[in-house]
Amino acid sequence: MEAQLKELIPFLRDKNPQVRQIALSNLLGQTPEGSPHRNIFYHDLGGAGLQKPKETDIIRDLKLLCRDQLAVAHDAFRALVNLSDSPLLVPFLSEPAFLAFLVSYILNADSIVADLASMLLSNLTASSSPCAALLALKVPILKTPSSPSRLFPTLSRSGTCSVPVPYPPGEPQDTPALPLLIDAFVEGALIDPSGDRASRKRKGDLHFLASVFANISTSPAGRTFFVTPRPTDPLNPSSINEYPLAKIIAFTEHQDTIRRGGVASTLKNCAFSSQAHRAILSPDIEAVVIPPSTLSAPGIDALPYILLPLAGPEELDLEDQEKLPSALQFLPSTKKREADYVLRKTHVETLLLLCTTRWGRDYLRDHGVYEIVRGAHMEETVDVVSEHIERLVQLLKGDEGVEPVDESDLVRVGGQEDDGDDEDNRIDEV
Repeated sequence: MEAQLKELIPFLRDKNPQVRQIALSNLLGQTPEGSPHRNIFYHDLGGAGLQKPKETDIIRDLKLLCRDQLAVAHDAFRALVNLSDSPLLVPFLSEPAFLAFLVSYILNADSIVADLASMLLSNLTASSSPCAALLALKVPILKTPSSPSRLFPTLSRSGTCSVPVPYPPGEPQDTPALPLLIDAFVEGALIDPSGDRASRKRKGDLHFLASVFANISTSPAGRTFFVTPRPTDPLNPSSINEYPLAKIIAFTEHQDTIRRGGVASTLKNCAFSSQAHRAILSPDIEAVVIPPSTLSAPGIDALPYILLPLAGPEELDLEDQEKLPSALQFLPSTKKREADYVLRKTHVETLLLLCTTRWGRDYLRDHGVYEIVRGAHMEETVDVVSEHIERLVQLLKGDEGVEPVDESDLVRVGGQEDDGDDEDNRIDEV
């Protein structure tokens, strides 16, 4: 059987698209993890001895087929999504040319299988080297003011996304990719009031970009990107500054679990930077600077979006209501908490991280965090979440004292050793 499958590989380069599709459809079934003949995709990929690993024909063909007609491109992306869980493939799928195509394809609003491309990018950024490459990546962009997306990534040309007509004039401008991906992610969530998907600004939902952002924010450089002011409009450097994190926090209550989970993880990872706490919590009517940067931008005002998933329909006293951010005051009786306990735990961990500074603890106390988590604790059924809430309450209700306190033990972050603390109490980057 394996020999027969290998005989199909040359047909991936056949001039007839139907032949390419048939060959690929037969190989696709061997790409998921655990498939009996999956090794045909990795054979000779690792190199030998001191030789540098060399890309094989089948991987090169799959990358090229991502630009093919719809049926072929769909299966090629699916195959690479399935195969990208292997570290052996990461260097070849994150090489500059393919990474630039992949990102450009996602950015093109007309890309039909952009969601599969987002899944592939999500899998790749689980490794550190693609994250670093994506942070530095620039893609050539042509401005198209007359189109809904206002841009055309020239490297996105393929059989599954159209070229604007008339073709935009001028020379492409190399533009940082990550700010553009954030804008595309936001646009992907926009719903047309008519409910007609054909009239949407983008053909893809791009939910998996949330996982890309979460993966990137596990590194210090990634966190720095999200909490460094940048122009609100990536195509207009003179537009007002905004923290990139502020653009995505509204999705912590989105109906899609992948989207809201990735955003929650990104927010939590950014909270590992104690210098960013003031910007993360401050309302958007205040301009905040995060050292060592000298640029200011409106506060991110993340607290309502952290607390809303933890809030329920409980009635609070008027005095307690007044403490809360306006978005949490007088919630309806139909309000439900986040159903996924992992995400509830993530939000509580974010609050714990924000408690590592005295300013953060005071801000959380003054804005009704205790009142919200008290109700959440009463309804919580998962022990690990309850334990995290209890730790949070201890920090919020405990005495600060007069003397400066070594706060390094209040919340342990990933990588710190403490044999006396239970492993479940460690907060790790996700």
